[in-house]
Order: sequence, then C-alpha cells, then structure tokens
Amino acid sequence: MAGPNEPRDRDARELVDAIYRKESRRVFATLVRLLGDFDLAEDALHDAFTAAMQQWPRDGVPANPRAWLVSTGRFKAIDAIRRRSRFNAALASLAGELEQSTGLDDLIDDELIQDDRLRLIFTCCHPALSPDARVALTLREVCGLTTEEIARAFLTAPPTLAQRIVRAKAKIRDAAIPYEVPGPAELPERLDTVLQVIYLVFNEGYSASSGCSLTRPDLSGEAIRLARLLHELLPEPEVQGLLALMLLHEARRPARTSPDGDMILLEQQDRSLWDRAMIAEGTELVERALRSRNFGVYTLQAAIAAVHAEAPSAEDTDWAQIVGLYDVLLTAAPSPVVELNRAAAVAMRDGPEAGLPLVDAILERGDLSDYSPAYAARAELCRRLGRYAEARAAYERALSLTQQEPAQRFYRCRLAELPA
Repeated sequence: MAGPNEPRDRDARELVDAIYRKESRRVFATLVRLLGDFDLAEDALHDAFTAAMQQWPRDGVPANPRAWLVSTGRFKAIDAIRRRSRFNAALASLAGELEQSTGLDDLIDDELIQDDRLRLIFTCCHPALSPDARVALTLREVCGLTTEEIARAFLTAPPTLAQRIVRAKAKIRDAAIPYEVPGPAELPERLDTVLQVIYLVFNEGYSASSGCSLTRPDLSGEAIRLARLLHELLPEPEVQGLLALMLLHEARRPARTSPDGDMILLEQQDRSLWDRAMIAEGTELVERALRSRNFGVYTLQAAIAAVHAEAPSAEDTDWAQIVGLYDVLLTAAPSPVVELNRAAAVAMRDGPEAGLPLVDAILERGDLSDYSPAYAARAELCRRLGRYAEARAAYERALSLTQQEPAQRFYRCRLAELPA
C-alpha cells in the first residue's frame, strides 16, 4: 500500500530525472570551470544529483535548480577533498583555494553558465590533443554521449575509445590546458575541429545511432545552440554554413516520423509540417555564406539542403542542381558517404538504372561495407527496378547493420511488402 508521501516523492524523482536530462551537461561544464578538473567535476555532478534525489522530495524543488546543483556539487567536491587531505597536505590547500576563489554570485550568473559549454568545447578541442581525442572527448564531456555511442559513431571498439578519452583528460591536466575561449590569434586553428564536433553531435541527434527513437532532439537542439554561440563569437562563413545546414535539416524533423515513431522518407514527408521559420533563417545564412566566396563543405551541404527545402515536392526538386552541388562537394572533400548521396540524387534525376551502378561501385570497393544506409539505398533502387531478390538481400543486410529501432521497423516493413 502506497504511503501518503509516495506520489509527491515520485513526482520529485521524475522532475530530478527531467532536470538531469536537460541540465546535467551544463552543470558539469560549470563545475569544470569552478573545480578545474574533469574527474572532480564528474564526481561533483553525481553527488549533486544524488543530494537532489534525497532532498527535493522532502524540501521541495529550489527556485533555480541549476544554480542549486552547481553550488551543491561544488561544496560536495570541497568536502571530499578535505576528507582526503588527511593523507595529502596539498589537498587541504586546494580545498581552501576552491572555497575562496569563487563566490555565490559566480555560481548563479546565467551569462557565465551559458558560456561554460563553449569554454569547455574549446578546451576539449585544444591543438595539444589528437584530432580523434578532441572529438571523442567533446562528445563525452560536453554532450554526455556514452562511450558506446561514440564508439559506434567512430566505428571503434568501446575500450579503445574509453582509453582515448582517459588519455585526453590526462593531457589537459598535465599540460595545464586553460579552460577558456581562445583569443583571436588562436581561434581559427581550432575552429575546424569545433565545427566537426558540433556537426557530429547534431548528426547523433538528427539520426540516433541506436535506440527506440529516430531522433534525439536534445542533442540536435544542443548542437544548434552551440553553433549559435560560436556564430556570435566568430561569424565566419563556415560557421554560418554549419548553422544553416543544421537549421535546414532540423526544420524537417516534425515530418520525419509518424505519430507512432515510424520513419518517413523524404519523398513521402508532409512538407506542410516543415518549420518554415527555421528554413527561412537557414536559407538566409547559407546565402550570406555563399556570397562571401570563402566557404567550405558545410556551406555546400547547406546549399543542397536549401534546394530540398525550397521544393514543394520530391518530384519538383531541382535534382540537376543537387547533383551539381554534390560534384563540387566531392571535389572539395572526397568521401564515400558524399558519393553515396550523389548516387541517390543521380537516381532521382536520371532514374534508378543510372544510380544503381554508382552505389554498386561504392560497395564493391568495400568503403561502406558496414554502413546500413548504403545497403538501404541499393535495396530501394533494386525495388524500383523490380529486382526483388536483390532488394530483399540488401534490405536484410541493412537490417543486420542498424541498431536503430525505427530503421529496423522500416526495413522489416519493406521486406514484407516485397513480392515473393
């Protein structure tokens, strides 16, 4: 039999869970600023949410949960350091410095807290770290992706990825890499990696690598927020291009799944559900970046997305322009995934019989042998050509390679629809 306080306790626990999902990485970034150490901040974050789970059901939720969590985590960290200082005199000095270095006003300053994740992403993308370590560390520490999720994104074994992150954190600590946004002289050299990290975060949000949902709006929204902050700091054409690209893709999210969460392909989407305000903002940004004539791969991808956004239907899309933009993109940044997307565009422009040999050539090279969308593209073209046995084999291969449940349901549905 439920006690009189059980519904209130359950509501408080659910609220703590919701705040954890929304705020935990912001709280963590601020704790890194205050404590100056990744591991100390991670422990403090855990202790703060544990305290919230114990106290909020009893005392009520504070007016500013984020500031309460930051303050509680900081004090918990100082207490932990003081307890350990019995065995290490240097820790007592550190605890004293942490107590005196920051007042309460700094903990709850919204502008400081808002900027903390941008500081953290530049720290994680420091040139002293290897390129792979920068991306992996940022996805783990700034965005809270699990080691397994990042490993899938990198096609890397989780233990290897975990060691990469550990080494990166040790490098930051040992080299005393500052937790700050770099000055104008250093900013450009770190921009490329920061853009890559933000783009990978967005991709995980736009099309989740696994799980029960096609998208993770929390991640795509966070990537867009980080890109906006970066654009305010450095309104370079490629920053504009990346922000435009993400806005133009995110605008389609309401139409990409059914009410039951099933995947809907671009050509079947209800375009009235697309966010026209987001499209207008993204289109303006990409046009501004193109006018600069100093743009790169993100702007080119945004231009392709803008062509899709302007079309009233798949049939009315300017596929010739899209193929031409992919040709430029392939010259600027050769990639088998870009090549696959170009093949799909050629199939829409010239028919499946023109696109299928291009897809087969990519698969025969082995470049995308473990990439589910490549086999899904082959299956779709074979289906349109009436080559049902080949379509079935390709859909089965695509199904075996994906861990995303909406994609699995889609492939099973396509298999069930194929003639025997």
